[in-house]
Amino acid sequence: MFSYQKTLKKKISISGIGLHSGQPVKINLVPSDPNTGINFIYKKQKIKAIWNNAIVSQLCTKLEKNNIILSTIEHLMASLSGLGITNLIIETSSSEIPILDGSAQEFVDTFKETGFINQEQKIKILKIKKKIIFSKDDKYIEILPSTSKNLIIDYTINYKDELIKKQNLVYEHNQENFLNIYKARTFCLHEDLEKIFAAGLGKGGSLENAIVVSGNKILNQGGLRYKNEFVKHKILDCIGDVYLSGYQIWGKIKTLSGGHETNLMLLKEVFSDNNNYDLVEFN
Repeated sequence: MFSYQKTLKKKISISGIGLHSGQPVKINLVPSDPNTGINFIYKKQKIKAIWNNAIVSQLCTKLEKNNIILSTIEHLMASLSGLGITNLIIETSSSEIPILDGSAQEFVDTFKETGFINQEQKIKILKIKKKIIFSKDDKYIEILPSTSKNLIIDYTINYKDELIKKQNLVYEHNQENFLNIYKARTFCLHEDLEKIFAAGLGKGGSLENAIVVSGNKILNQGGLRYKNEFVKHKILDCIGDVYLSGYQIWGKIKTLSGGHETNLMLLKEVFSDNNNYDLVEFN
């Protein structure tokens, strides 16, 4: 677990395309002062990466402020959480963060190559005190207190297809373990592509940035990066989404068939009552 606040050593830029918009995008990542948090800037609008700026979305994580919407931040947010980066400004040229290869790999590798500044201020931890549940249809998520001074994610996916089927993984969030999942890519079933395109989404999608499953086959050359890449990617998304709490978390998440919507709704439930948590300085 990280103990002190952290930012990047210098300003860097990353370019790519938006998964859903198909538009080219360049982001500048700028070191930031202690206690400023993660902040996006788009069209001169500053949008803090925090749960109460997030809006419910099925296929990505979105922020909104003053009618400015910023999409697909989850892989970048997961990278920041996994490396312990607490303070950063992200300037973006488009309304969607680049999808890159569909994982967090380029973000993480670029940040590690750039280096970090460890700041003097200690981080604060969101310590869960009570069991909190959110469910909708067949989706379920809960968070409860844990004796581990880390976030534990017990994630189960259950697809009705021929290949993914049911997968479970219990993950403990720290930098070492994060580097065992950060290359897991986003994925979809071939049969769902028509619905995605009909909704005006997925315009930038390709086999270069998403796993496509057709029947019992992977359409991507080279196959999977991990045998359980599907559930690892869901955990990656969850890490990015719950970092919108503004803190690292001490607690245990257990979820069945969850996603961006359930992750966000869980955070809203947590912060709906101050008795659900404590904010403690890491010691």
